[in-house]
Amino acid sequence: MRVIGYARVSTEEQNLDMQIQALEKYAADHGAELVLYTEKESSRKERHELKNAMKAATKGDIFAVYKLDRLARSTKELYTLTDELNNREVSLVSINDAFDTTTPTGKAMFGMLAVFAEFERDIIQQRTKAGLEAARAKGRKGGRPSIDAKTKRQVKTLYNAGESATDIAKEFGIGRATVYKIVNEA
Repeated sequence: MRVIGYARVSTEEQNLDMQIQALEKYAADHGAELVLYTEKESSRKERHELKNAMKAATKGDIFAVYKLDRLARSTKELYTLTDELNNREVSLVSINDAFDTTTPTGKAMFGMLAVFAEFERDIIQQRTKAGLEAARAKGRKGGRPSIDAKTKRQVKTLYNAGESATDIAKEFGIGRATVYKIVNEA
């Protein structure tokens, strides 16, 4: 028996360790080989490792994730993925949500959790939108402040001189991804 494990975080700065440890423990507890796929990618973008994990899953395997929201961003997407796994006779397990689609109870729980996960995302989006609208009404703009040309030149100079992106990011109070974005600007 194999466990096809899939772990995902949305940004480079986030850490996969907790998810990986949970997947390793699940596989060990079930005496199964773990085939692990990980990625650092927003659920809004194309997730190549998810595609690879789905392709790797074959009859009798268990497709395991730490939480449902690591797998899909909508109920529709979750059902699509689950249908694909079911058609190949692959079980879906969400470790943190404590269910397994091989049982009737697990199938029912899956449906309810998927609906609540989508509801939670919708509520967060509504709150964010309302907060931005309230800020605009007070004359403020949403988002992060833009970085001036002088700072961009300093970031490029330090990077080209061999400073690490992490150190530069700390010095200017910006993210590492922002450092790379500045460096790669035309």
